Amino acid sequence: MAIRDDHIPRAPRPVNPLPWSVVLLFLVIAGVEVVLSLGARGILGGPAAVGWRLEAIRSFGFSPQVLDWMVTQGVWPLDQLARFVTYPFVHGAFTSAAFACVMLLALGKWVGEIAGAWAVLIAFLVCSVTGALVYGLLVTDAFPLIGAFPGVYGLIGVFTWLLWVRLKATGDNEFRAFTLIGVLMLLQLVFGLLFGSNATWIADVTGAVVGFLVAPILVPGGWSAFLRRMRRG
Repeated sequence: MAIRDDHIPRAPRPVNPLPWSVVLLFLVIAGVEVVLSLGARGILGGPAAVGWRLEAIRSFGFSPQVLDWMVTQGVWPLDQLARFVTYPFVHGAFTSAAFACVMLLALGKWVGEIAGAWAVLIAFLVCSVTGALVYGLLVTDAFPLIGAFPGVYGLIGVFTWLLWVRLKATGDNEFRAFTLIGVLMLLQLVFGLLFGSNATWIADVTGAVVGFLVAPILVPGGWSAFLRRMRRG
């Protein structure tokens, strides 16, 4: 008698697959960086490719001056508004892109397995946009905002909320959930003191705060669970 395929037990996968949204974000960030890095080394695009990174920053980075111009003139060109969602995919150096990819894969996998792939994508984009908006409103210099870190910090905010709810539900010290954000902020301060810093940390902090705030909306059943835990005190 033939054995149906769906009755054959399958061995568990040693590694759970990454959510599709994490894979998509990773491929775009890594793909852009590979092209820019190869161009900078003259491997791709010839001598003219050496300036690709600078041109990418100029064309796709977010500029506070551009936002100020749009607000002052009352015009909102689509190519300029697009900078809110294009700047996360351009980095200033290979090491910065690599670090962002590592954090994205780790946090995106954890958040995606609990909240779903769409939650990862929405959180990343919403936190990137709000991070740029706050940065543009508070900063007046010409230093452009680039890199995936506001969006990645947004995932840290979602991660923090999920851990906070879990610790509160089990009766543990829920403030332990904020350890990761605290450590990253401390490291950012140390690096800033050692190597110099700029105001882009404003976008990172904004991303983390917004990620924490939108998490109850993005996580299935998250808001009702949040209210129940708050009522229990």
